[in-house]
Amino acid sequence: MIEKVLIANRGEVACRIIRACRDYGVAPVAVYADADVDALHARMAHEAWALDGTSAAETYLDIDKLLAIARKSGADAVHPGYGFLSERADFAQAVLEAGLLWIGPDPATMRALGDKLAARRIALEVGAPLVAGTADPVQDAAQVLDFAREHGLPIAIKAAFGGGGRGIRVAREMDQVAELHESAVREARAAFGRGECFVEQFLDRPRHIEAQVIADLHGNVVVLGTRDCSLQRRNQKLVEEAPAPFLTDAQRRLVHQAAHDICAAADYVSAGTVEFLLGQDGQLSFLEVNTRLQVEHGITEETTGVDLVREQLRVADGLPLSVTETPPPRGHSIEFRINAEDPGRGYLPTPGTITCFEAPAGPGVRVDSGVAAGSRVPGAFDSLMAKLMVTGATRTQALTRARRALDEFRIEGVATVLPFHRAVVSHPAFVGSDGLRVHTRWIETEMATAFDPAARPGPEPAAPLTRSFIEIDGRRMRLGLPASLMLGAIHGGPDRTAAEEPEAQTGDVSAPLSGTLLKWHKQEGEQVAADEQVATLEAMKMETAVVAPIAGTFHPVASVGTQVAAGDVIAHIRPAPGST
Repeated sequence: MIEKVLIANRGEVACRIIRACRDYGVAPVAVYADADVDALHARMAHEAWALDGTSAAETYLDIDKLLAIARKSGADAVHPGYGFLSERADFAQAVLEAGLLWIGPDPATMRALGDKLAARRIALEVGAPLVAGTADPVQDAAQVLDFAREHGLPIAIKAAFGGGGRGIRVAREMDQVAELHESAVREARAAFGRGECFVEQFLDRPRHIEAQVIADLHGNVVVLGTRDCSLQRRNQKLVEEAPAPFLTDAQRRLVHQAAHDICAAADYVSAGTVEFLLGQDGQLSFLEVNTRLQVEHGITEETTGVDLVREQLRVADGLPLSVTETPPPRGHSIEFRINAEDPGRGYLPTPGTITCFEAPAGPGVRVDSGVAAGSRVPGAFDSLMAKLMVTGATRTQALTRARRALDEFRIEGVATVLPFHRAVVSHPAFVGSDGLRVHTRWIETEMATAFDPAARPGPEPAAPLTRSFIEIDGRRMRLGLPASLMLGAIHGGPDRTAAEEPEAQTGDVSAPLSGTLLKWHKQEGEQVAADEQVATLEAMKMETAVVAPIAGTFHPVASVGTQVAAGDVIAHIRPAPGST
């Protein structure tokens, strides 16, 4: 039986798993990157071990480091959470070869379903609904164009080994195909280490429907109901609800049966999610299987009474499921992802320090958080800070409670998506008095609500002490040193004051957020138009376009691959003589 679990993750999901471990009676072990040294999950766990690095690649994606910590800490099992290595079959295999229990599906199953083309073949074999797509990865943009000419637009270019909305681009015009194919391949390589992409028909303005599955080692496969995750931006979910509303009985039965049959055919074990798209005409199409716990698992827990993380621990211990058939839903639950993003600036990620975090409470309200007041939201990782889940006897009651809970929620220090959530719970298209009228691109194409940009955080006041930590056998010890000593040692002199900062010039191209410069779209000396894209930045796992403030001649300053801070000048544009 499991005694100690290494949690190979961070933030909100790590905190969630820590609590489940304690409920199950096993010890949780946390890990942390340099930026997470004082993170909530590192403080909550009985033990917290340093990963010694700043980027995801050298911390939460470093298999050797994670397994070394598992050995040193005496952990006998590993839970991957979601994101990072959670869908990497090679990580699951390495865990098993190290003599540890893997809390998730068998690596062979992960490979079969993690390969989106192989998953499509399984779906076809069991008769699941499915749109047309390529049988193999495409080799270049020309093949994508050939598919589009044969089947029509829109089409989806998708990472064959992706998931979680990464490595997906939807082409609606033929002249977009080459750039979108390149972008999908680039993001797939960065996120999953493999750039192969395939193409399939894209149902226009679809809803996103999914089924939660849990399975054990005794052959039991149970579907725990449906969820709707249609409110997305850039293929990233913002709002989810369970059960999926406004489905016909026939559609719900088809989703349940297809999800069950796909997982049974793949010999699935542990928690997983089978995702579908539902077209405007009622057509359902299998999308993918997420071979891990989902961010939105909590609303299924609220509507079924099943603790999914605890079930994962039971399954890993060889125990049968505690539920043997689909339970009837207990009311309706809606989840709101609380991301550090600014709706008033195009949902730009906003890393920083949280100065105030006051979560709502009351009947039907659950908050799963990875932060608290004083927590730092680093730019190197995902922007998800917390999840608000609101449950009512009916969808109408859940919406009423959600409006109250969202009004109570107060976060300061970083921008958040709370203004979006407050607007959407009263929007007629989502409230659904005449049926749900949102779809996966509704936010970008139809939601007309304008949001004010959040105030940019100013410089943090100097603390009398600079806090740091040492680690002794997995136990973090906090130290405090006079800030003046540390500043002198680091900078070799007094701090630069705000008055000494250079003023921005008209033709300066500034980074809109802290992140990595991925690509220049213009070269030295080229002419650019005002508002033309000149660069792509990546932060918090999202690509952001940088545009020219004026027309003129382009002169890059920063190099591709460098880390830049928000407001840094990365290029200059010299206006043409005589222009204004």
